[in-house]
Amino acid sequence: MTTDEFMRLLPLLAPLIAIQLVLLAAALIDLIRRPRTRGPKWAWGLAIAFISIFGPLAYFLFGRSDE
Repeated sequence: MTTDEFMRLLPLLAPLIAIQLVLLAAALIDLIRRPRTRGPKWAWGLAIAFISIFGPLAYFLFGRSDE
């Protein structure tokens, strides 16, 4: 990929990168502050950190305990 191609794609990638970073930060902060989760906290932390945009989404949908 050349610099020109990258610069042309940057306006398309920037919002996705921003959404990823916001979801990652929000999920990790919620995980740290929440006393209980559905499943081990360390596993959710790994999923949030390493499974791109789907890890934080899975945590918000399935990992948070109702308490």
